[in-house]
Amino acid sequence: MKNKIIPFLAIFLYTAITIAQTNNKVIIGTIDSIQSKILNEQRKVWVYVPNSGPADIYSKSKYPVVYVLDGDAHFYSVVGMIQQLSQVNGNTISPEMIVVGIPNTNRSRDLTPTKAGNDPYLKDAPPSIASSSGGGEAFMSFIEKELIPYIDATYPTQPYKMLIGHSLGGLTVMNAVINHTKLFNTYICIDPSMWWDNMSFLKATKKLLAEKNFTGTSLYLGIANTMEKGMNVNNVVKDTTSNTIHIRSILEMDKFIKSQQPKGLKYASKYYENDSHGSVPLIAEYDALHFIFEKYPITLSEKDYTDATVDLANKYILHFKEVSQIFGYEVKPPENQINSMGYQFLQQKQYPKAEKFFKMNVANYPESFNVYDSYGDYFVAIDDKPKAIENFKKALFIREYPESRKKLEALLK
Repeated sequence: MKNKIIPFLAIFLYTAITIAQTNNKVIIGTIDSIQSKILNEQRKVWVYVPNSGPADIYSKSKYPVVYVLDGDAHFYSVVGMIQQLSQVNGNTISPEMIVVGIPNTNRSRDLTPTKAGNDPYLKDAPPSIASSSGGGEAFMSFIEKELIPYIDATYPTQPYKMLIGHSLGGLTVMNAVINHTKLFNTYICIDPSMWWDNMSFLKATKKLLAEKNFTGTSLYLGIANTMEKGMNVNNVVKDTTSNTIHIRSILEMDKFIKSQQPKGLKYASKYYENDSHGSVPLIAEYDALHFIFEKYPITLSEKDYTDATVDLANKYILHFKEVSQIFGYEVKPPENQINSMGYQFLQQKQYPKAEKFFKMNVANYPESFNVYDSYGDYFVAIDDKPKAIENFKKALFIREYPESRKKLEALLK
């Protein structure tokens, strides 16, 4: 399409700033709900689905899914961050992903894996926290047997799943890591309440981390600075007061994981000296996404664009084969990205390079009218009228589109 022959980055900028603007409203998601038989209640979920460009142009995509605990607190920031890292300014640091925020109905019930016993850390807390605690396994059963199947049946999902949790949500993340390891591919655990139940859960966590196989699982641990002035990560471990039990329990787990190196676990952690328990989620999630998807972005040089002898299309093919191995299913280069690359080289009159990108899209997205329309534009550019007509007809066979029809009629005159 002629209006698509614009510089590569401009296309991404256009896509980013036109996302989800409808009737003067910026809409980032929907509030859905599911009736849970396991929890015996209706649960709301907040759902964001990416917009990979104009919905009337590209074929429908499927996406990995991020499940966010305390969804009412973290949904907006996680959605904004993933948009920024996967769409804005041509960023491909992470893939585009569906985000499912899970708001709370009873936080101390759902986000605690065990019933609180004689826990000194809860001595000043409302009695209801301890009395309602211990519903974590039922909550995980709800996620596994009801929520995930519902999301997979309702939204365009891929098999890859991530779980993010902070504080008690981080405790739930660790429960999933050790007791439901294969439920998610990756875990982001932010300043978790590993002090829970007088650190008895920490003890169980260390035991299972040492025993189980975590091949194919990634875990990122973010640690906030919750210490009083004068303390640091070296001397706080010697403290025995309840004031430091939160960070001491996290540091103990971090040290254990680094020393024991659980089998197959891809692990990283970071201590955020300048962030509190409340401020750490945003920066930890940002760093975690870089760690988890470190091999997702394709690295390109100026030579890849300017040297006509470089087989850049094949570089994309090989890169996404590697990405597919990491994700555990076939990950195709995004149609809109490859389409943009084709038009960029078409504009530069690097016709062999352009054709390879257009052909890649035809091979990967044969159900898309756009790939044939774009390939038709290529044949118009090289003055191959019969091939151009053939591809515009293929596009129109899939879908009647005014612009494609105009181009075909112009060629048939």
